[in-house]
Amino acid sequence: MALDKTVATPAEAVADVPDGASLAVGGFGLSGNPIQLIEALLEQGAADLSVVSNNCGVDGWGLGILLGAGRIRKMTSSYVGENKEFARQYLEGELEVELVPQGTLAEKLRAGGAGIPAFYTRSGVGTQVAEGGLPMRYDAEGNVVKSSAAKPTDTFVLGEGYVSQDPAEEQTYVLEQSIVTDFSLVHAWKGDRHGNLVFRKATRQFGPPAAMAGRVCIAQVEELVEPGEIDPDEVHLPGVFVHRIVEVGTDIEKRIEKRTVRAAGEES
Repeated sequence: MALDKTVATPAEAVADVPDGASLAVGGFGLSGNPIQLIEALLEQGAADLSVVSNNCGVDGWGLGILLGAGRIRKMTSSYVGENKEFARQYLEGELEVELVPQGTLAEKLRAGGAGIPAFYTRSGVGTQVAEGGLPMRYDAEGNVVKSSAAKPTDTFVLGEGYVSQDPAEEQTYVLEQSIVTDFSLVHAWKGDRHGNLVFRKATRQFGPPAAMAGRVCIAQVEELVEPGEIDPDEVHLPGVFVHRIVEVGTDIEKRIEKRTVRAAGEES
């Protein structure tokens, strides 16, 4: 891997993403959507994509751009409630959907990037997340044709052998497989030529774990700086996880899902 990981344009950065690729995409709502990379991928033409992301953007923005063009075959997400086209494709049998608890999804990505193939968690125990039966695909008539499978469970005493527990409390946990994808697309506030990234605010929710999960991580940054200009204590994701970095500038459009305001002088 070259130390200087910069590429000139978003189009160049995603040029080799093939049909059928799996993608981990950063973003939390519309915060931190790698929109320039998504638009470049739309223009590039890759189709039949399997995408892992907290949500699928909204109609006409974020991953909703690829969805509306019919480029996404499967979505693995934790929240899908802001996209009417998503609901239509899912309910009419055009889109496969795997729903995952939000914290579990973040950990599946992080663990995949860390080389951990699976882990146990309490999230989802006693529900269809663990027991199976969540509808993943419908047919055109609205019949469920594919459902989630049951996942292995086991019981553990958390911290057994290391902390005093009286009485010991044994609880059930569900085994979740980690996620590794062919590519990852993320947006960061700042990065250097070695790929070290700094995220801002809500972008940190899924940006770092999505980046870690990709075998090839492509990052767009608002500001590209020289190596050494970012204080090591400020790095949120080290460059070892990043393979390509492209500067998109600070004047890019950043949309808000729902803007709530009150009249000037009105008491809250």
